[in-house]
Amino acid sequence: MAVLEAYEPIERRWQQRLTGLDVAVDEIPRIAPKDPDSVQWPAEVVADGPIALARLIPAGVDVRGNSTRARIVLFRKPIERRAKDSIDLTDLLHEILVAQVATYLGVEPSVIDPTIDDD
Repeated sequence: MAVLEAYEPIERRWQQRLTGLDVAVDEIPRIAPKDPDSVQWPAEVVADGPIALARLIPAGVDVRGNSTRARIVLFRKPIERRAKDSIDLTDLLHEILVAQVATYLGVEPSVIDPTIDDD
């Protein structure tokens, strides 16, 4: 429910450009950094050090040959562990979703939410 509440204002503003994007929640990440020593993640992953918090999966074709839609997958347990309280959780979800939508649309996060600092 918290993810839907955090996503709603973004989706409302960018509705026409987000019609091909789904949002999902998974318990834990099943991905690891490309280089565990330097903890480098590809642009489509939002992480806190070595722990992935969310991942943008591009549209494609599944193993059966069916088309798949792009989707943002948020990882519930790592996100909950980083949030101090419900307000912090709301803020963290918003930041993650802004970053993921920005990556999906190929823009800076400040375009999605002007209050976000791109540094």
